[in-house]
Amino acid sequence: MKAIICAGTPTSGKTTVLKHVISKLKKKGHRSAFLKIDVQYADEDTLFKEEFGIPTRKVYSGELCPDHCNVMVLGDAIEWAEKEGADFLIVETAGLCLRCSPYIEGSLGIVVLEATSGMNLPRKVGPMLSLADIAVVTKIDLISQAEREVFRARVLEAAPEISIAETDALHGIGIDPIVEQFCKSESVNYPLYLRGNPPVGTCTICVGKKEIGWKQHFGVVRPLENQNFYRGE
Repeated sequence: MKAIICAGTPTSGKTTVLKHVISKLKKKGHRSAFLKIDVQYADEDTLFKEEFGIPTRKVYSGELCPDHCNVMVLGDAIEWAEKEGADFLIVETAGLCLRCSPYIEGSLGIVVLEATSGMNLPRKVGPMLSLADIAVVTKIDLISQAEREVFRARVLEAAPEISIAETDALHGIGIDPIVEQFCKSESVNYPLYLRGNPPVGTCTICVGKKEIGWKQHFGVVRPLENQNFYRGE
């Protein structure tokens, strides 16, 4: 079985891209399983189960970062998908943190980027882009050719080795190269390891300390004048 991890900012078009991909995989005779990880609401699991007749699950991360939740539940999810006889486990994660990489070693990592979000978006998403295998750029029909070229250059600036797939996902244009890379990806190998290093641990804010000001906290703290930051590698 192959594991595919798909991340991206909200409204970037992750679900629309995966809808077309799963449809094309089904036509090729492949069986997919789908896991949705979100913070507090998602219905993609129901939609995909009804439309494609595939096994689906969802997990709400709640107080956890979705990428952290992904690390916690992915081992169980892979076992579940294997029991379901899936050829592909496709995980869609909200990826809201921007400090972490949700991808695992030996899997295909996909980041979906919305071209209309601005030319500097690739400079802002961190390991979610820099450690991915494929950058799927959506809504290319809504920007100019010059903007497309600048956006592409910014993606390669952040991740020089990444493959780029430019799509009009709403109409299913540009999906076939993504399906080809799904089929060429590696099968899951044990033990499972996170790709890249997570941030420096849990801070006092994460565990519920509400006081304002860096002097009230300990661990990784930041005064206003300090612009150095940990990048996750």
